[in-house]
Amino acid sequence: MLRLSAGLTLGRRRGLLLGGILLAGLGGWSMASAAPTALSGPIAKAVAAGRQSFLHDTFGGNGKTCSSCHTAAGQGPTMTPNGGHFPSLDAAATHFPRYNARAGHVITLQDQIRACVTGALGGKPPAPDSVTMTELVSYLTSLSQGKPMDMGR
Repeated sequence: MLRLSAGLTLGRRRGLLLGGILLAGLGGWSMASAAPTALSGPIAKAVAAGRQSFLHDTFGGNGKTCSSCHTAAGQGPTMTPNGGHFPSLDAAATHFPRYNARAGHVITLQDQIRACVTGALGGKPPAPDSVTMTELVSYLTSLSQGKPMDMGR
């Protein structure tokens, strides 16, 4: 007899059959990341609009845009005018949610965008449920497409 939980058991044959079915069902599942799929339709439009916001929107702040710090549309490591280093954002979405020691809690990609807009750009960040935020997240997530998750950073 195979004991599944309190009071629930299966005979040996049924247990082996169930185990075989479960393993066979997992056979098509893979941990490897698939090649990125070309975007089309509404998601492609959201990504394009998010890229435009990333490149051009100052969010009513100090005149800087996201691309003032994250050059090459966020796709390459850059040096800031004061010598600081900003890593590429090409896998940024794979690192969220993550623990932020300064904040003392787990943050999302939306939280990080809002912090950048408020801090570096001195602007008013888009609301978490706004179209602009959805478009920015769509753009940054598109840069991470096909890359493995790494929430431990």
